[in-house]
Amino acid sequence: MAQPTKMIVGLGNPGADYSFNRHNIGFMAVDALAESCSATAWQKKYKGLLATGCLADTTFLLLKPHTYMNLSGESVGEAMRYYKLEAPDVIVIHDDIDLLSGQIKVKQGGGHGGHNGLKSIDAHIGKDYWRVRLGVGHPGSREEVTNHVLGNFAKADKVWLEPLLAALPQALPHLFKGDQGTFIQRLTSP
Repeated sequence: MAQPTKMIVGLGNPGADYSFNRHNIGFMAVDALAESCSATAWQKKYKGLLATGCLADTTFLLLKPHTYMNLSGESVGEAMRYYKLEAPDVIVIHDDIDLLSGQIKVKQGGGHGGHNGLKSIDAHIGKDYWRVRLGVGHPGSREEVTNHVLGNFAKADKVWLEPLLAALPQALPHLFKGDQGTFIQRLTSP
C-alpha cells in the first residue's frame, strides 16, 4: 500500500461501555470506513488504534485515539508527526450537539465549539485540520448535555445513523478533493 496522504480520526471513548454512545459517532464512522475499504487490521499505536485503508486511489490512516476524549490530541499529534502529515491532511469526525440529529457540517479550521476532543487536538496540531461535524441533537438543557452525549443512540436514530455510516465510503473521496458540497450531499441522500 502507498504512503498515507490523509488521516481520518474518529473521536470517541474506548471501551465497550461507550461503544454506542452519541459521543462515539466518530469511532463508528472510522469502523464503517475500515470495514468497507478492507483496511489493515487495527494496531495499537500512538495511544490509539490505527489502520490503513485506500479509497479512490488515496491511501489514508484511520485512527481511534484511546486516550479518552479530553486527551485525543496526544494520539493525533503523535501519528501525524510520525507519518509527516500536516494539519490540513487530517480529517476529524466527531459528534456535535449544536446540530440536529443526522445534520452534517464540514469545515477546515475554526473553533472547537466547547468540544473537549477538538480542544485537545487544537492544542497538539493547531486548528487547520478538517472537521466533519455529525449532529446528535441537543437534550434541551445544559445540565443534560453530559448524560446526552454519554448516552446510547435511541432505536429511532438508526433511521438516519445507519444510512449515513453506509454512505461514508462513497462520500469521502469527494472530501479528499475538497468538494464539501458533494460530500455532504452523498451523506444525506445516499
